[in-house]
Amino acid sequence: MKKKIALVTGGYSGESVISYKSAETMFANIDENKWDCYIIDIHPEGWFYKTKAGEKIMVDKNDFSITWAGNKIIFDAVLVGLHGTPGEDGKLQGYFDCLHIPYTSCDAATSALTFNKRYTVAVAAFAGLHVARSVHLFKNPAPSVLQQAAELTLPVFVKPNNGGSSIGMSKVMKAEDLPAAIEKAFKEDDQVLVEEFIAGREFTIGVFRSKGKIIALPITEIISKKDFFDYEAKYEGASDEITPANVEETIAEKIRVVAKQAYEIFNCSGIVRIDFIYDEQSKLPVMLEINTVPGQSAASLVPQQVKAMGWSLKEFYSALIEECFH
Repeated sequence: MKKKIALVTGGYSGESVISYKSAETMFANIDENKWDCYIIDIHPEGWFYKTKAGEKIMVDKNDFSITWAGNKIIFDAVLVGLHGTPGEDGKLQGYFDCLHIPYTSCDAATSALTFNKRYTVAVAAFAGLHVARSVHLFKNPAPSVLQQAAELTLPVFVKPNNGGSSIGMSKVMKAEDLPAAIEKAFKEDDQVLVEEFIAGREFTIGVFRSKGKIIALPITEIISKKDFFDYEAKYEGASDEITPANVEETIAEKIRVVAKQAYEIFNCSGIVRIDFIYDEQSKLPVMLEINTVPGQSAASLVPQQVKAMGWSLKEFYSALIEECFH
């Protein structure tokens, strides 16, 4: 008998628009011979399953089930396609843990940690990985902390500390532009990261576990047509994404090794995407962040990398679902 899979999408943040695009790709590539898949929309107005006829069936949050056409449907596992809160910050994962429902993403602790960019780089640095110098600001930061931010070597990136999709991010070239950039980032989050710019090539790599083995996908190089890889560059075509990257094997291997190390250090599960700058001076990959629910839309990087590896998306999503039962 086929297992019933809930594909969760939506969410409570501005990233929900990306979640719906990811869910379209994922649902279109589910192996129907193996799984019965139901898209569950986690929306500020409620959690529901939408039938083909357009009827909204509310989810019973007591056991994460739906009752449809007189049948109570209990899900065997959850395929996570929800970016931002509550699908990427650990909140949903904690809920599923309480119900003993397996899911395809990192656990609650890893999701919460990696959702916070500053805590991510702090743990990475403690484990010996290379990261950029940065300052962590909270709402109404003390003058001394703002002074620390001002003492970083320009240019710097100013970005909301939680969340993804590069919303609210700025590149600051002059010290007098720093306050406005910090204010812009605080509109998106109550924590802000000010991080030194590192000159080098930008790479990103998907990493997942299948049959107990950690697998690094082919690397993508991001060549932004803008100054940096912001929302417009990421989702509106203002960047070139080269998959697989045209890069020397020695550099590629350094990135793969560090990416797999990070996957283990952070106790990751499912598919994550890790962003790096290859520092031309030190000749080392510098880790920027870990995305624990990377985009799966037609334009997204992980689907590009899966295809470059020679897998179909159908094989890939089946591998993720199978792994979450182990």
